[in-house]
Amino acid sequence: MKSKPWSGRFTEDTNQFVEDFTASISFDKRLYRQDIIGSIAHAIMLGEQGVITKAETNKIIKGLQGILKDIESDNFEFLTEFEDIHMNIEKRLIERIGDAGRKLHTARSRNDQVALDIRFYLRDEIQAVYDYAERLQDSLVSLAKTNIDVVMPGYTHLQRAQPVLFSHHMLAYYEMLERDKGRLEDCLKRLNVSPLGAGALAGTTFPINREAVARELGFEGVTKNSIDSVSDRDFSIEFLSASSIIMMHLSRFAEELILWSSSEFDFIELPDSFCTGSSIMPQKKNPDVPELVRGKTGRVYGDLFSLLTTMKGLPLAYNKDMQEDKEPVFDAVDTVKDCLRAFSEMLPGIRLNKERMLKAAGGGFSTATDMADYLVRKGVPFRDAHEIVGKCVRYCIEKGKDLYDLTLKEFQRFSKAFEKDIFDYITVEKSVNSRGVTGGTALKQVKKRIKEIEG
Repeated sequence: MKSKPWSGRFTEDTNQFVEDFTASISFDKRLYRQDIIGSIAHAIMLGEQGVITKAETNKIIKGLQGILKDIESDNFEFLTEFEDIHMNIEKRLIERIGDAGRKLHTARSRNDQVALDIRFYLRDEIQAVYDYAERLQDSLVSLAKTNIDVVMPGYTHLQRAQPVLFSHHMLAYYEMLERDKGRLEDCLKRLNVSPLGAGALAGTTFPINREAVARELGFEGVTKNSIDSVSDRDFSIEFLSASSIIMMHLSRFAEELILWSSSEFDFIELPDSFCTGSSIMPQKKNPDVPELVRGKTGRVYGDLFSLLTTMKGLPLAYNKDMQEDKEPVFDAVDTVKDCLRAFSEMLPGIRLNKERMLKAAGGGFSTATDMADYLVRKGVPFRDAHEIVGKCVRYCIEKGKDLYDLTLKEFQRFSKAFEKDIFDYITVEKSVNSRGVTGGTALKQVKKRIKEIEG
């Protein structure tokens, strides 16, 4: 019979298909570093508490350090027959150092061990995602500064609404990412506690020091309920939720870049190095990177819903279903980091068609609201002003004109409140810079916000 860490209870070998089906080593080997560092901390604590001898502690630490070196030098064979990363490492440790290796698992279960590993892993990866988000923010600010006074149409309902600064539009995505970073920080607060010591679900009879292990591993504290410690995956779900929101923001940005780079908009040109061509149409330049980011958003949503669905009907405490928690997390980590990186490296190479953007900003009666505000300043109630301007717009549509094509005489057909200075109010530049409230699109406000960001 094959030797398994739990084989004492069994009289038959595990069916080979079942062995392959239930093994997780193909994906959880990614946790090797966290598993080894966690095991070293556990061994140190066992030694300090007198559960194992100092000599055994030293042998275990040296053995684990050697295994870490082997894995990182690609000199370690991960075997399906040992199921997971925990047992693969433990088996090799026993082969290296003998019986001392058999004592490492004292006062520990794979249930609290894997809960520790995934928390430890996510703690590092949350910081990495955070850093990638900051890099993208830097790219957005740089792009905004380079094109600080470029005017473009702002949209609602994908219809031209009011002129805005391109730099202001870019900083809108900066603010989204700022909230994303806040969600990551908030997730980290609940994640950064150690479950080690919870055992299988009820704790342990050995006199361990959970707090010492937590301190050794850089956790802020320990979990407070052993059952919850091994059955909780809220922290993973919370990370996947935050990741899904990040991807939603990137997908919205991707959609705009795709639209803006089309011939119909012709606002921007994406760098060649982030686009591809067609196998049949030689003229094509396809925005593949934004399209893939938009597509991968659904993938991360799937990761979130996969884990939510896995967890929704599980009784306490640990269940084998929870082995399915890792692949969605790993996939989301990789996908979000790649997408953030792609955007942060693509943005500096974007070229703007400033003339086209300015012309579009002045079309579609985009300064109609400024006309209404003008009338209000002349004493006309806003609702009346709104109706007057609406009639002006309808007149322009019928005549094939824009607002700035009208003569003063034509303006005064709709209201005697119009005077010569109306022409100063319906330029896109005036429209943009008149919106000087905090958070507005006026150049002075955009510059102010950039100064705040840069400290």
